[in-house]
Amino acid sequence: MSTTEKKTGHERIETTNWLMIVLILAVVAVGGLVEIVPLFFQRSTTEAAPGLKPYTPLQLAGRDIYTREGCYNCHSQMIRPLLAETLRYGPYSKAGEFVYDHPFQWGSKRTGPDLHRVGGKYSDEWQRLHLIAPRDLVPESNMPAYPWLERSLLDGAQVARHMTALRRVGVPYTDAEIGEAAAQTQGKTELDALVAYLQVLGTSVK
Repeated sequence: MSTTEKKTGHERIETTNWLMIVLILAVVAVGGLVEIVPLFFQRSTTEAAPGLKPYTPLQLAGRDIYTREGCYNCHSQMIRPLLAETLRYGPYSKAGEFVYDHPFQWGSKRTGPDLHRVGGKYSDEWQRLHLIAPRDLVPESNMPAYPWLERSLLDGAQVARHMTALRRVGVPYTDAEIGEAAAQTQGKTELDALVAYLQVLGTSVK
């Protein structure tokens, strides 16, 4: 083709880097909106699963610690609807079980086992020992120990502030529940809170 010959629209896109980038971003944006926006209006993704309750102050504090310590980097909370998954971990994850989680902790990486249905699987004491010295209970574990959690006390005022913030995004906490947060977490350690959080995971479907 001579330099004077006019390029077609397709050729112009292929040979102009910035135009190609802009068009790719536009297509991805439109595709993302088409896929994501309808989910905000589907009842199955916005209504709480039967039996689901907002986290108690102690459980909420435990969830914050779970996030802070990066537990989600190795443990997912998403059970896929595949036979091997449900046989090992239990019923597959449903969006309605996570409507009070901001943000949710589904993830996909499993250096350690999935934790979505771990609630009630082990005793509180087992969970405490496992967090303090994992290899005493599971010799092949490569999870780090978290002994400092047993020595760190919770800040009840901070938990109350977090509950207030969650209420603004739709979690149905009452003034009474927020007001009782400090009393319910007084004298509790971060280890107590994390165990309480682990013990509630997945129990809403049982």
